[in-house]
Amino acid sequence: MASRADHTRLSGRRLTVKRRQRTHERGAAIISALLVVSLAAILVAGILWRQQVQVRRIENQRLLAQAQWVARGALDWTRLILRAEADTSPTFTYLGGVWAVPIARTRLSDFLGKIGEAQAGQGEDTYISGSIEDAQGKFNLRNLVSVPAPGALQVSIAQVLAFQRLLQSLGYDGQLARRVALQVRAGLQGSATRFQSPMNGIGGGQTQQLGGIVGGNNFTDNPGLQEGNDQSSMAALQMTSVDSLLDVPGFTPEMVARLRPFVTVLPTQTAVNMNTAPAEVVAAIVPGMSLSSAQAFVSRRETVFFRNSADIELALRGAGAPQATDAASSQVPIDVTTSYFFVHGLVQHRRAEVDRTTLVYRDPLTHATRVVRVSDQP
Repeated sequence: MASRADHTRLSGRRLTVKRRQRTHERGAAIISALLVVSLAAILVAGILWRQQVQVRRIENQRLLAQAQWVARGALDWTRLILRAEADTSPTFTYLGGVWAVPIARTRLSDFLGKIGEAQAGQGEDTYISGSIEDAQGKFNLRNLVSVPAPGALQVSIAQVLAFQRLLQSLGYDGQLARRVALQVRAGLQGSATRFQSPMNGIGGGQTQQLGGIVGGNNFTDNPGLQEGNDQSSMAALQMTSVDSLLDVPGFTPEMVARLRPFVTVLPTQTAVNMNTAPAEVVAAIVPGMSLSSAQAFVSRRETVFFRNSADIELALRGAGAPQATDAASSQVPIDVTTSYFFVHGLVQHRRAEVDRTTLVYRDPLTHATRVVRVSDQP
């Protein structure tokens, strides 16, 4: 009887152990299944997230491409305005023209509706704004270096002195003008533009001088610096924008931002349009003219614009500008018309945004326009 009881207890213990083992195995299987399901869910979520990001990226690229096409269409419309403006007033460019009227933030569908576009409703989520700026109303740094003969590069004394006066009027060291001139010349050494003929199409091929004084030799190969130091601290990179001044020792981002409304870099030498130049630029290019006299000159210009160089000379005399007395102090070329314009445009299409500045050239004879360069703001 005892042996049977022991056998029964032993069998019961074995059954209990087996049940516990089965229970542990079931628990481990459940945990393994949960881990597998969790891992699968994480992988699927990651795949779905990456797919969603990719879809979003493709959609953003599509919206950006559409915004860029809208910006391109707006630029073509702007070029049409510039050409029509030149057809009506080919001999002068002034701030009272249609081109100078900025466009406030406007829905694209409003423009399309005015011209009777059948799909005007598609522009409900697109907004455009912008303005046109006279590039020749600023001081062109390209004028610091002249090309008196193909392949020859000489620094213009008159232009350096004018830029020096502009820097001093803004509170900066005027000696930086010489460094900039050397930087421009160093950058042009390897450029095809060094073979351009001097002053093509500016003022009818004649350099306009204040008071009828015709300058003599206004160019030099050594503007106050040793030739041995000509390119010692300057990279031989051609200037393409005002930001290129950061390559010149002595300039800071704050200085470049301050100079931006008054200075530009154009592909060729240009005359300053006295119908659009600010007072600081006028005071810089006219020797001996104070800033207050230049401001009076600009104030007079708001009521009566200039149609030719004779009007400019008369207005300068009325504003108290002194007469030029020698060749070295002769003013830089001036004019009343413009060939280069900056077109600033902002297109907002849903989440996409295109902030673009385009330099447009308008031929003074045919009035045809072409795009010189395009830069997008980040």
